[in-house]
Amino acid sequence: MNSDFITALKQIEKEREIPLEVICSAIEDALTSAYKRNYVTNNQQDATVVINRVTGAIEAKTTKTVVNKVKNSMLEISLSDALKINKKANVGDEISVVVTPSDFGRIAAQTAKQVIVQRIREAERDIIFDEFAKKENTLVSCTTQRYDHEQKKYYVDLGKLEGVLPSEEQIENEHFKHGEIFKALILRAEKTPKGPQIVISRSAAGFVAKLFEFEVPEIKTGIVAVRGVVREAGNRSKIAVESKDPKVDPVGACVGPKGVRVQAIVEELKNEKIDIVAWSPNPEIFIANSLNPSKVLKVIVDTFNKSAIVVVPDQQLSLAIGKEGQNVRLAVRLTGWKIDILSESQYLAKKEEIDSSAFENAKAKAFGEIEDNNSKDVKDETSEEVIN
Repeated sequence: MNSDFITALKQIEKEREIPLEVICSAIEDALTSAYKRNYVTNNQQDATVVINRVTGAIEAKTTKTVVNKVKNSMLEISLSDALKINKKANVGDEISVVVTPSDFGRIAAQTAKQVIVQRIREAERDIIFDEFAKKENTLVSCTTQRYDHEQKKYYVDLGKLEGVLPSEEQIENEHFKHGEIFKALILRAEKTPKGPQIVISRSAAGFVAKLFEFEVPEIKTGIVAVRGVVREAGNRSKIAVESKDPKVDPVGACVGPKGVRVQAIVEELKNEKIDIVAWSPNPEIFIANSLNPSKVLKVIVDTFNKSAIVVVPDQQLSLAIGKEGQNVRLAVRLTGWKIDILSESQYLAKKEEIDSSAFENAKAKAFGEIEDNNSKDVKDETSEEVIN
């Protein structure tokens, strides 16, 4: 091998973005294996092949013990021969000896070619893997390649790597055709026996947050912050947003002109309902907002138990609760508060009892028996998932 060899490797380094040292190390390992397979018997000799990074010269080296009389040429070297290599050699020393056979270049090239190609491919995959590993919790576009009916998961093309959409990360009753393009959230990068694989999700709450970040410039620039997202994938999501600029309406920014921004997200989620909620440090306001689309007449909070009674118009009781309790269930998860919903007539029937209980709690708090949680920032308490 010569300088032309190193020049060729540098070209590979440039084109495939694989460091020269990684390539050389892979080739050295392959040539070491080839040398041992062709020239070492009974695994007596421990040899290493080294490539000169400047000249491209290749040498096989081994360590031998200096002796007066050689009994095993694979492991020993005479003192007279050792002195030719190192003038300070003494009996008992171990010195490095070049053992490159004259025909090693030809044999090594034939034997190690496939291994070298494989190692370079693995190194290239590792670099791509590391690149994707840094992209966890980011949005990515995928192209459907195939569907595994047995494990019920999709394999997708991510450009440089293959991605997998497991059944538990899919939206219920959602199906993709071969070649169909869709968006997903990168959950994690995994190394498998078949190579690097990227696990993606469409059911994660973070996926909704990233779709809003993609569609809403105010979120991308930080003017509007996503304070929390809760979701029952395929049915309904609630996202709490806050504006850092009093002149910007966070809900309006997310909805977009004529609803184009939120509509694009709804279409990506195959018509999943999305409630955009204005976040507030005031639990009464935030709880009322979280029950959107229902109108709320009154919120009575019990800060000691972190629970609230919400009063809604009689005709909107079912809307506030939601199908099978979904709306209030999501509101509880979004706010972190226990919520009981009463219709206006139910509240009036129990008003005296409710007001009396609220009065007792307020009186106890005045005497320091109940900690006032209203003054606390509820950022870390309100949502099961806060997107930074």
